Amino acid sequence: YCGRISNGKGFRLLQEFTIGEYFGIKDVVVALEGVERGKPFPFEKERIEALDCQFKPFVTVVRDDRNVEIVNMDPVMHDIQAYQTSELGPRVLWNVPLPMNAHHPSTAGMDAQYHKHLAGTPVVETVHLTKGRRVFVMQCGFHAFMESWGFAVDNPYYALTDGEGKFEIKDVPPGKYNLVIWHPQSRHIIEQQVTIAAKETVTANAELVPREGARAGMEAVENPRFGLGMLGTREIKPTLELQKP
Repeated sequence: YCGRISNGKGFRLLQEFTIGEYFGIKDVVVALEGVERGKPFPFEKERIEALDCQFKPFVTVVRDDRNVEIVNMDPVMHDIQAYQTSELGPRVLWNVPLPMNAHHPSTAGMDAQYHKHLAGTPVVETVHLTKGRRVFVMQCGFHAFMESWGFAVDNPYYALTDGEGKFEIKDVPPGKYNLVIWHPQSRHIIEQQVTIAAKETVTANAELVPREGARAGMEAVENPRFGLGMLGTREIKPTLELQKP
């Protein structure tokens, strides 16, 4: 089932960046810190879906000490493992199975032509970040290519960039603030000082520097005895999506 999406050689590519026509990056978190007044901050629990053996969305903005809901839409089991991340090192947030809907046919998990999605029982977990951490990563213990990231905010003045790398944060009260810019694959959290006057529009730009070394939480290890090389050059045709580097 998970092999319905591949690069045609049996490998699933983790799409870590979505880059627009003019090289803007999608799903960059942009948030203001130090805002102590302004509009209310009602925050419903965020929903993350396991869909076609991918976690969607890839980046989620969360609120610390609030819940997130994870739902399995696939006919295969997933095992969700979430970790706080920072230069202080990782810490486990949760590690629980993600059940599938029992109404999927028993053979669906081995069927490359099965494309139906049914919601399993939601798993609700609390994001509790410690020691000033703001980032967590969620992976699947069964499928190493499944990955999703979260960034915690403490006020409603934040945005995710669109497909061209653009964003807008509205109704910000006048003041001096710290603007935080983050993407899972950026080397560091970028911080800029901004001053906003009443009824003023401020423009901010940033250049993201990619992380060094391994970017994903896990790496594939080639087995010299038992691997896809045994299949020769035969193409493995995906039935849902042919990925391109």
